[in-house]
Amino acid sequence: MQVFGNVATQPERKVSKSTGRGYYEFRLCESQRGVDTESTWYTVRMMKDHNPRLDKGAFVKVTGKLKTDFYLSREGKPTGTLLILAFEASKLARPAIALAAEQAATA
Repeated sequence: MQVFGNVATQPERKVSKSTGRGYYEFRLCESQRGVDTESTWYTVRMMKDHNPRLDKGAFVKVTGKLKTDFYLSREGKPTGTLLILAFEASKLARPAIALAAEQAATA
C-alpha cells in the first residue's frame, strides 16, 4: 500500500525486544479530500536501522504493508492503531515552516 501524508512526530529510533535490531518509528497523518474529510492516522515502522531523515511536518510517500496493532491502553481498555511496516518512506516536500525560514534567510 502507498500512503501520502505529513510526518506528525519526529522519527524515533527503537530496538526490537525479540531480535535486538534497531528500527525507526513515527506517526503519519493522511488528509482526505472529497466526501470523507476525516484524517487517517498511522504508525509507520521503518524496519531498517538507518535514520530516514524525515522532519516533522514533511509531506512524504510511504510504501509498505498495512497491519492492525491491538494493545491495552494505560487505562486497561483494548485499543489499536493502523500500523504500516514500511519498505520505503521518501520526502516529497519540505515542511512549510522550513521553507518560510529558508526564504526569509535569502531575502
